[in-house]
Amino acid sequence: MIVMGHITGAFGIHGWIKVAPYTETIDSLLDYSVWWLRKNEGEWREVEITNGHTAGDALTVKLKQCTDRNEAAKYKGMQVAIPRDHFPDLSESGEEGYYWSDLIGSEVVNIQGKKLGKVTGLLETGANDVLQVHDVDSPNEKERLIPYIEPVIKGIDLASSRIIVDWGLDY
Repeated sequence: MIVMGHITGAFGIHGWIKVAPYTETIDSLLDYSVWWLRKNEGEWREVEITNGHTAGDALTVKLKQCTDRNEAAKYKGMQVAIPRDHFPDLSESGEEGYYWSDLIGSEVVNIQGKKLGKVTGLLETGANDVLQVHDVDSPNEKERLIPYIEPVIKGIDLASSRIIVDWGLDY
């Protein structure tokens, strides 16, 4: 399963939920009519999506199994995932060989070999995308925002879950 977002709460009184997607575009999750949900490290359970739309920077979705606000509130905090084998094959489309979700959890190392942390997310800024890198080894668990642009990103090795960047420890 590839975690593609999380549920932030109920929306309205008819059982809709709000979702914070981790996808490049907010509405990408609407391409899938079935999602898998879980809370913390629990078991994944399959749910059917009957409707959905974007609302600002969030996604609002109607689950077939959810009929009112009280039921929708129970989903708060759940992760939303899609099995990797449900994704379109990128090699057929001529796109790069990975999705954003493939980069989540990757270790980020600079060209000097210093660890900067792990990727926790990606942001679209308009000018360029940005890697959110969380360093749990730093005194304040520092978050670094690293531009996802060619001069900075020097290599991506999905097999070893590692990204090499031209970025200093003090940036």
